Amino acid sequence: MTTATTEAVRLTERINRIEPSATMAVVAEADKLRQQGIDVVDFGAGEPHFSTPQHIKEAGIAAIQGNYTKYTAVAGTAELRDAIAHRHNVDFDSDYRREEVIAATGGKNALFNAIQVLVDHGDEVILPVPYWVSFKDIIRYAGGNCVLLEADEAQGFRVTAEMVAKLITSRTKAIILNSPSNPSGAVMTPNDMTEVVRLAHERGIWVLSDECYVYLNYTSKNFSVGSLREFKERMVILGSLSKTYAMTGWRLGYAMGPSAVISAMAKLQSQSTSNPTSIVQKAAVAALKGPQQCVEEMRAEYIQLRDHVVQGLRSIPGVTCTLPEGAFYSYPNISSFFGRGGLKSAADVAGRLLREAHVATVPGEGFGTKEHIRVSYATSKAELDRGLERMRKFFGAL
Repeated sequence: MTTATTEAVRLTERINRIEPSATMAVVAEADKLRQQGIDVVDFGAGEPHFSTPQHIKEAGIAAIQGNYTKYTAVAGTAELRDAIAHRHNVDFDSDYRREEVIAATGGKNALFNAIQVLVDHGDEVILPVPYWVSFKDIIRYAGGNCVLLEADEAQGFRVTAEMVAKLITSRTKAIILNSPSNPSGAVMTPNDMTEVVRLAHERGIWVLSDECYVYLNYTSKNFSVGSLREFKERMVILGSLSKTYAMTGWRLGYAMGPSAVISAMAKLQSQSTSNPTSIVQKAAVAALKGPQQCVEEMRAEYIQLRDHVVQGLRSIPGVTCTLPEGAFYSYPNISSFFGRGGLKSAADVAGRLLREAHVATVPGEGFGTKEHIRVSYATSKAELDRGLERMRKFFGAL
């Protein structure tokens, strides 16, 4: 390689701070095996197995047929922003107005923009472990430093205000909350969330609450920190239609927060993605303003699938698994197999499960732990049984 060529591919320091998504890497590897004709049971995908509800699809089709295919306002149409605020206000007793809402190209885009406008070089962000894969890298891309909070697995990966308080320094800029959690399925109690938000408010720290799975809460009543109206000046709520309405490929997310933050996010968005797709915005309005029975029906099935997969995982000798209380992931601890058959890490386990048992899972290293694999149960019971049997044989042979 010539010097000129080397110089041409020299990348920025900021892009070298981050790594490719661990979940996307698993998807790519599983696809390679399928292209070779191998039957892979996919427990890696982080998306619903349901189809987008019909009334939402019809709204998208109608938008195309009606030539609703032009640019919109960068932050989304007034109709969509009002619908996002109304849905959240009704469901969670929050109090957001249009100017406090921005629509984005997926929840990840909204999160990225929020962190870019709030986190500066050297700022610290408290991040509970296990964490969704993109949190750490988006923070690092912004120049922030992740301060990892080890959640208590013995108590279902609980996070409390006392645990957060021990990590706060003069550099702390924000705290990330993700309840229900990806990857663990853990759900923070309303009391724990309230105490963390109160603590952050008292210390002048931002709370970024990722509510991607807020409607997939299997405890009692859905809860959002948005209901804590007295603290809203220091909170940004991040949401998505992807999991709630089975709209992953449509790419529609949002953020709600103080108008100054939302305006800054819109400024950044105006120079990057601009508005979310006009057609998708119409479909999103139909989702938010239309019948919500589909959300409850999907939630009810996920509970059955959750119970089925946890029972199956716990029946495998050597595997332990906390009961996930939300989302659609289980997070079994497979560390008892380390030292057997040359296995040394979760990455080893996930790699060999894929190559030898043809079961796709995501290794815990991508989520900040070394003892777990993530198993998505967003699939049919029959497919769960096929994968669980393959896992049982794989672990049994070690």
